[in-house]
Amino acid sequence: MTVVAGLDAGTQSVKLVIYDAQARSVIAGASAPLELASRDDGSREQHPAAWVNAMRACFGAIDAGVRRRIVAIGVSGQQHGFVPVDAAGDVLAPAKLWCDTSTSAECEQIMQAAGGAANCIAEAGNPILAGYTASKLPWTRRHRPDVYARLATILLPHDYLNFVLTGERYCEHGDASGTGWLDVRTRAWSAAMLAATDAERDLGACLPPLVEADASFPITAAMASALGLSPQVRISAGGGDNMMAAIGTGCVAEGRLTMSLGTSGTLFAYADRPIVDDAGAWAAFCSSSGGWLPLICTMNCTVVTEHVARMFGFSTRDGDARVEATPPGADGLTFLPFLNGERTPDLPLGKGVLAGLAAHNMHEAHLYRAAMEGATFSLRYGYDAFVGAGMGFERIALTGGGANSAAWRQMVADVFDLPVDVPAQVESAAFGAALQALWSLQRAQGDSNTLAEVAAAHVAVDPALASTPDPERVRRYAPAYRRFLRHLDAARPVYAAAAASSA
Repeated sequence: MTVVAGLDAGTQSVKLVIYDAQARSVIAGASAPLELASRDDGSREQHPAAWVNAMRACFGAIDAGVRRRIVAIGVSGQQHGFVPVDAAGDVLAPAKLWCDTSTSAECEQIMQAAGGAANCIAEAGNPILAGYTASKLPWTRRHRPDVYARLATILLPHDYLNFVLTGERYCEHGDASGTGWLDVRTRAWSAAMLAATDAERDLGACLPPLVEADASFPITAAMASALGLSPQVRISAGGGDNMMAAIGTGCVAEGRLTMSLGTSGTLFAYADRPIVDDAGAWAAFCSSSGGWLPLICTMNCTVVTEHVARMFGFSTRDGDARVEATPPGADGLTFLPFLNGERTPDLPLGKGVLAGLAAHNMHEAHLYRAAMEGATFSLRYGYDAFVGAGMGFERIALTGGGANSAAWRQMVADVFDLPVDVPAQVESAAFGAALQALWSLQRAQGDSNTLAEVAAAHVAVDPALASTPDPERVRRYAPAYRRFLRHLDAARPVYAAAAASSA
């Protein structure tokens, strides 16, 4: 009775991890790819049916005997997605995702209706930034009026998978923070932000009830049969992928800092109280562990290095050699990597900028390094806001696909001048979801252990992948980062003006 599963529905794939808590071992895993539908207006969409099909494929790839041993499942999902369903639970349209910037104008409209960004922060703890769920509602009302008319419930991606598994519509505080509608201080839906989003409709009636982090629900008999699971399986509250990665990397206690190098880049810390910035320098989210999770998100991380590698016809698996062949600072080449617009810094209509091109650095290796440096510098920009607010950290837990790169691990250690650890379980969001499922099951059985205690017992690091700062490279990255900030200051007015003209 110790085998649990974690399912992570990301942007590029759905991943499944099966964990034996008694043996302290991942005993099986599977993944299934997803496709992203993109349009020139910034739309980024997926149909929720693809997530369900991928989930079925993942469980189908696991040995039947292992599946029958599973007692609890946690679901992690990409944050901010907008899944509109009708009264019968049928999906009405493709889900608009976290990386969708087609609703940038709606962000501004909501904030204006709320009295400005400062008032949004006062009401709920966060402004409405590009990609947040709230902006997708007025976009849907304008562009998909038939969907808006039939809309009964708004679900987030992981909420939708929970609904498929349990037949219940519910949401937890961590993922709910990313909608822009949750007051993170009171952990309740904000009536003021709902009214600012749509003054003509009671949006509160479209939102599922909020449940605590240790909540769990029974799987439906039909889904248990379809997936080859025991009908006794419990489904935990789950959460957003960043919240689940926090659990999976042990970032559930004060002083912990996790960085995720995925399609997007994130940097987050645990807090036992709301950590709100009056200027909105970071996302003031709740965690999916009963606390809070101040978070920096950049919308362009591994996606940038992947684009550069594809442009020159090589695999990112061979990218480290390009980085090692070039010096810190890429011989003066600077890349502002805002291919998908950007959230940190807040430039939803931002574009990529290459600066400092010269004959000596116009090579694929320099451009690949500059892309990796640009993604890392964007996260350093957010980290500086954390430090400026008085937060302090001793180490970084690094996760996500970028953590597989030895060159990127060393770059993070050098740019941040902090030691880097890599958790032994690389699928941190799926693993965190499994640990939350284990914790919720234990709580239901009367165990009083905290989630921090569960994480301390099960989260381990891989000492072979640790990186420590190299003093010489730390020194050489400092002027390169200052150059990045100067180019950012120069580009910011251009894309701020673009946003203003599109409003």
